[in-house]
Amino acid sequence: MKTTNYFALLIFFVILGVGVGITYLLYGAQAKTEGTTIDVIFFLIALIVSCSIKIADQWERAVVLRLGGFHSLRGPGLFFIIPVIDTIPYWIDTRVITSSFTAEKTLTKDTVPVDVDAVLFWKVLDPRKAALDVADYKSAINWASQTALRDVIGKTMLSDMLEGREKISNQLQKIIDERTEPWGINVISVEVKDVLIPPALEDAMSMQAQAERERQARVILGDSERQVAQKFEEAARSYANNPTALHLRAMNMLYEGLKSNSTIVIVPSTALETMQLGGLAGLTSLTMGLSKESAAAVQPKI
Repeated sequence: MKTTNYFALLIFFVILGVGVGITYLLYGAQAKTEGTTIDVIFFLIALIVSCSIKIADQWERAVVLRLGGFHSLRGPGLFFIIPVIDTIPYWIDTRVITSSFTAEKTLTKDTVPVDVDAVLFWKVLDPRKAALDVADYKSAINWASQTALRDVIGKTMLSDMLEGREKISNQLQKIIDERTEPWGINVISVEVKDVLIPPALEDAMSMQAQAERERQARVILGDSERQVAQKFEEAARSYANNPTALHLRAMNMLYEGLKSNSTIVIVPSTALETMQLGGLAGLTSLTMGLSKESAAAVQPKI
């Protein structure tokens, strides 16, 4: 129950109580016809005053019609009307209001059925227009939002819709605001919450994304191999012009292989001759020397 009703009821009983009190003071307990007349008069006064009192909250505006024609906007706060002559058909809320709206099974520009959910933030700027120029402004703005959403979806590709929600929201805000401006309503913003596509299309898009990632991975791997080949080519040119560097590199590779506790190392005989290790005996000596170094390294100190 609104505050107005409580206040009007209180005023009604106060005036009625005053009337009963005056009747009792004038006629006492023997009041008959005269006392009843005074009570009726005070009852009518209390009824008229209580019906005249109205209270509008801070965010409300009352549209007052006098004999069917627009008279004024009242509120916020306390105000009075003339009973029977004045009527208040609308109490307009001037706060920011949120409305959710959807477009189900709507075809995009590339003929893909989608379900789109959105939220509209709007506010009544002119309560007079909202009350007099449209029958039900809340229902009207809801239908205007749905039709605008369907129009935008029909002109947008699915890929653009999934990637550019902010752009679609701005388009919707502009279209809806143009439609509701004659009703005294201002659209603050529109937010697209969700875009639902058919499950079969979701699977296809997932496979497409996976194939695209695999393609990118293969491209990156091929580019890496090309870069490695270029580096090997540069190293080969360096070793071709410097046999000593090649000899040291081969020695280092053999040393690292024997150092990692390998029991068998297969080395071409031509490589042994190139490194001047004295054939198999030299290689065995090198292996035994590395084994002794490894044993000494792991022997605990006392």
